[in-house]
Amino acid sequence: MKCKNQILAALCLLSCLLLSACGGNNFKNAYNMQDLDLSQFDVGSDFLADGFAADLCIPGNYEQLNADGVEAEAFALFSLDDQSVIAQQNIFSRVYPASTTKILTCLIALEEGDLNDTVTVPEAANITVSGSSMANLRVGDKISLSDLLYGLMVPSGNDAAEAIAYHIAGSSEAFAEMMNQKARSLGATQSHFVNPHGLHDDDHYTTAHDLGILAYHALSVPRFLDYTSIYEYEFRPEPKLLTLWNTNRLLKWYEGTDGMKTGYTEEAGRNLVATVERDGMRLISVVLGAQERQGHFNESMKLLNYGFNQFTYIPIRESKEIICEAPVSKGSQDSVALLSQKAIGYCSPKGHSDDISEQIIINSTLTAPLQAGEIAGKLVIYKDGTEFKTIDLIVAEDVAKGG
Repeated sequence: MKCKNQILAALCLLSCLLLSACGGNNFKNAYNMQDLDLSQFDVGSDFLADGFAADLCIPGNYEQLNADGVEAEAFALFSLDDQSVIAQQNIFSRVYPASTTKILTCLIALEEGDLNDTVTVPEAANITVSGSSMANLRVGDKISLSDLLYGLMVPSGNDAAEAIAYHIAGSSEAFAEMMNQKARSLGATQSHFVNPHGLHDDDHYTTAHDLGILAYHALSVPRFLDYTSIYEYEFRPEPKLLTLWNTNRLLKWYEGTDGMKTGYTEEAGRNLVATVERDGMRLISVVLGAQERQGHFNESMKLLNYGFNQFTYIPIRESKEIICEAPVSKGSQDSVALLSQKAIGYCSPKGHSDDISEQIIINSTLTAPLQAGEIAGKLVIYKDGTEFKTIDLIVAEDVAKGG
């Protein structure tokens, strides 16, 4: 009875979200899930398997990807520009991430560490698990955190992951707790991590949805792509030159690829989180549990081809574009230009026409002095009459007090 009530509650909430997000139009495979905590409902992932979007409703009159055509345990295709999911299967199913774990390890190291730090490789980096991918670190070596990140993300070095964990947190276990806290803070609440590299543990798991969230955040971290976009890296010149080769073949096989991370264990299968930018549109693909030797690459290219063939990026405003003039009180000038703080646009099915409108909201009277970059209002974007995006408006230049 409890389960039935929970399912009814979930259905009710989903109905409300669908109606409010889509304005009652005929939409397919699109739910506004941004504020929904799935953990409160005792239902399986298949309950929500047919549709998901974080921020954008996608019209139902486009050719859908045949899920049977992507051979993987779970997959998802995300548009970075509007945080929407445009194709998926088993997006909330629990899976083992393997070395895609290192996306989280890398972003934490970039946010919490100093790239110029000198790290002493700990004994824990001497990993002896058969088949473990390594950066060939030597215990006691002193190496910069920046080079360790290349060792982590290019050849998928499990030894580099341990060295980073010990440097940032003092132990692998303490670092895993940082990973879990970070994941939860970003909204990746259906994951749990016990190590920094992804070697198998039954209690180390994630979902395609959560990996999409982590990848989305990683792209906002300065220099993250520096460590995922390089195909080969001269890691150690002495005593013999050691060149690292990226495990992500899409860097060579698929135009526009600049990240992110492969992963493989026997239990996980072959995994790949990839990101590609073409013609102003960036997509993130997540393929988990592919079985064929090159399956994670092939299935990712299927997903990405679908995204770029069926969808296009629609720009609305450029970054720092002049939006309006706002009056200024007690200033050396009577008005000041307000700029869009960032670029704004969205992913839309090719050939689909959207009705886009804007509302400018300026803060109460702007009074000098004003500083360039100061938030002075917001620009609200409506699609087909429904609000779906808001960006800040900033002051274009300093305005001094009037004489």
